[in-house]
This record gives sequence, structure tokens and C-alpha cells, in this order.
Amino acid sequence: MKQLKTMVALAVALFMLVPASLFASSHREAPISALDHTADVTDWYAFVSYDHPDRVTMILNVDGFLEPSNGPNYFPFDPNVLYEMQIDNNRDGIPDITFQFRFMTEIRMPNVFTGFVGGIDGIPPITSLTGKGSEGLSLRQTYSVVMIKNGVKTNLGEGKTLYAVPSNVGPQTMPNYNELFKQGVFNLGNDVRVFAGTVDDPFFIDLGATLDSLNFRMGVGGVLSPAEDADDTHNYAPDAVAGFNVNSIVLEVPITMLTVDGKLHNANDKDAVIGTYGATSRQRVTVRRVSGTDDGPSQWRQVNREGNSLINEVIIGTGSKDKFSTDFPVNDKQFANFVLNPLLAQLFASLGIPVPPPPRNDLLLLVQYEPPICPGCGPNDAGPVADLLRLNTGIPPTAIGSQKRLGFLVGDLAGFPDGRRPIDDVVDIAARAVGGILVDATKYGTRIGDGVQLNDVGYGTTFPWVKPAHSGRDSHHIGPGQKGCTGQPNDICPIK
Repeated sequence: MKQLKTMVALAVALFMLVPASLFASSHREAPISALDHTADVTDWYAFVSYDHPDRVTMILNVDGFLEPSNGPNYFPFDPNVLYEMQIDNNRDGIPDITFQFRFMTEIRMPNVFTGFVGGIDGIPPITSLTGKGSEGLSLRQTYSVVMIKNGVKTNLGEGKTLYAVPSNVGPQTMPNYNELFKQGVFNLGNDVRVFAGTVDDPFFIDLGATLDSLNFRMGVGGVLSPAEDADDTHNYAPDAVAGFNVNSIVLEVPITMLTVDGKLHNANDKDAVIGTYGATSRQRVTVRRVSGTDDGPSQWRQVNREGNSLINEVIIGTGSKDKFSTDFPVNDKQFANFVLNPLLAQLFASLGIPVPPPPRNDLLLLVQYEPPICPGCGPNDAGPVADLLRLNTGIPPTAIGSQKRLGFLVGDLAGFPDGRRPIDDVVDIAARAVGGILVDATKYGTRIGDGVQLNDVGYGTTFPWVKPAHSGRDSHHIGPGQKGCTGQPNDICPIK
């Protein structure tokens, strides 16, 4: 106990020296993101589908911290943003396959003051995305899905009208929102499925404590006890993201559509490993006319991206975050010093906490093709330093119920940093990776954590693997002194 208290004290001292943005996920992680929230990539996930081990699911979440009641237009996708999922399959850091998503908005009831209305004045409740029951969808969005491979564009949704699921206004307007949510899943043929809409934000963190100069609630945060650390089913601190929504694009495709040779490979084959990231772009110049039309299209420019949740948050310095967001992964060598000698590791060392000495080559597995994520890769296969979320498609998925929040660190090989699933606790994993746990889990295995172990409403058990959006009328959040921390007495979240 004395040793644990000493480690807690050291951790507190360390945390007070670290910039507050270091442990947040990508919710407004760079200055440019804070000014362009609809193009902000909050989280990027890629994993082998739990129910179809021959497929990969990718989730691109954008525009975070959506307050469910914040109408009247709520949170449509931005028609002026190009949303992209990028895949590198030959280890050169350059995308070989791109999936592009564009949204179109129609206002069907221009004289109505809100985007959604139903169950009043003769307008039926909204029970469908199209046809009967959709009359109250004044603001409705459709979207396209285009794959670019070998320079050839293919409209994967050809002949289909793909509807985005709107925000959950409330039970009178949308009396069976869960059914409306299910209607947002579209089968595009050839084992391709897609979903787009507003959903519960699956990310979890005690963000208030984090941004207060990492003033964690020391009953649980900072350094977790062995019992708390082993508990994947209860929260011991308030999840600041609980009750908020996010806009989500989910795509499932066959692994054979992504690999370099169009085949399945076992985990020891280097061709089983792909590098992925999500990105958003805006046109370089847009001139909007009073008539509502825009002048001719101009070139797209990337404004935000995410591969590993860890890199831009825990590694890249604040002064370089905008440049990192707008540049491409293949050029990430310019940021290599942040990886090889991270500030956070230096602070650990200055406080007497053992950390591996620089250069921190153990962190290169996050930005290069290396074992253990790519056991078949040799020195000539590493490729350039590039922030890509690498996924070994030959590693079978861990069954729901057996997945571990600490993923790869505790033997769940299908978890982060081998891809990323919604259940993966990237906040705790990221902190421990910088602390050196990938080098020696015993010597550098301090149990750093914020006490938030899971999403408060759980996770989807079928495609699209995310949960329906919170109700604008009936939603609530979880905060200090309130119920919601099931690991605490009477479920009350700690304040101090």
C-alpha cells in the first residue's frame, strides 16, 4: 500500500506537468479541429468483424459532443465535407484503396421551423426513413459510397438510395427510434454493408478531470488498484462523453477487397496486415452565391485525419498538431522525434519512474509495419514512418463477452493496437504504451488509468456495432456526484 501511494503521488506530480490535451481522444484535438467541428475526426476504428471473420469493419466518427436536445436542425453531416476511409495494403504508407462518402441534404417542409416533426397537427410520427411514416422528416440526408482502387472509381451504392439516420428527437416525434436506426443499415451486395447517422458516442473518458491539468479523482484515477484495473465491467469515475451523440459512418467489406492480392492470409503472412486511417477534406475555395448555388468545384484539401488514437493526442506537440492533421501519413517522418523521444516518457523518467531510454523504438510498431502486429514483416517491410492504424486481418476476432478493454496488452490480440474496437480503452493503453509497457510489462507496467473502463450504454452486438442516438427529450449525462459509476457505492460518481 505504501508503494502504491508513492506511485500515486508521483503520477499526480507528473500529470500536473503534462499539457491537458495529451490524454484526450481526437475530440477537438488540434486547433484547426476546434474551428471546424463538422470535419473533425473524433475517432477511427478498424477491426475484423465479430460475426464475419472474413470481413473488416471500419468506423469513422466525426463531429463529437453532440448534445441530443440541441435542435432545431440537430446534426446533419456536412455536404461540403468529403469523408474518406483510406487503406494501405503494400506497406508504402500511401493509400491503395479509398472509400469516399458525400452527403446531400433536402428540405422537404421548408415552412416548418424544425428539421423533424411528428405526432402533432395531423403529421404522423416518424417511423420510416422513406415512404409512409417519413412525412415528418423535413431535413433528410442521402449519401453516396464510392471506392477508388487502381485509379478506378466504383459507386458501391449504384441503384440504391442510401439514407442517413437522423438524430433522435424524442418519443413523440420518433416513437420507435431503435427501428428507425435499424433501417439505416444497407446491404450493397458482395458482402458490403454500410450505415451512416447520428449515434451514441462510444468513446469514454473522465474528460473533466483530464482537462483540469490532469486532476484525476485520486480515489481511482492516476494509478488504478489491481482490482480496478482488472474490472472491465464497471466505471469508477464519471464518463464525460456519456449521453452525448456523434455522427458515424460505418462500412463493412470483405477482407479480400482490401488485401494487396485480393486473398485471405494467415496472421504470420505480412500481406495480412493493412494500414488504415480516416480523413476529412474541404474544397480549397468555395464561393457561395445568394441564389444558394456554389461556383465550380475546386481541389479537395485534407483538414483532419486519424490513424492511431494515440499519436496526435499523446505524441505530437500542440504546435505541430495542425500540420499533422493536414499532412499525409507518408510524410510523418518529420514528426519522428516526437515518437522516438516522447515528452511524457521524459517526464516519467525525471520523476524516477523507470521508462525505456530513447530512442523509443518500441513505439515504432505504431507507425511502421513491425512485429507483433505484423509478425511476418522483416526490416525491409517496415515502410516509412506513417501514422496508420495497422490491422492484421489474419488474427481472428475475439468473441463478444471475451473481449478485454486493454486489448493487446492483456493477451486479447484482436484489440488495440492491432486495429481498434469500440471496447478498447485507448486512454489507458496509450498512457501505458508511452510508459514502456510494450518493452517490459513488469518493469514498466504502472497501471495508469482514469477509472472510466467502458461506454456507459455498452456496445452494439451486431452491425453497425454502435448504439442508437440518445433522445433529445429524455437524455441525461453523467457527472461527479451523480449516479452512473457502477463501481462506486450506490453508483455515485466521485467528486474529488
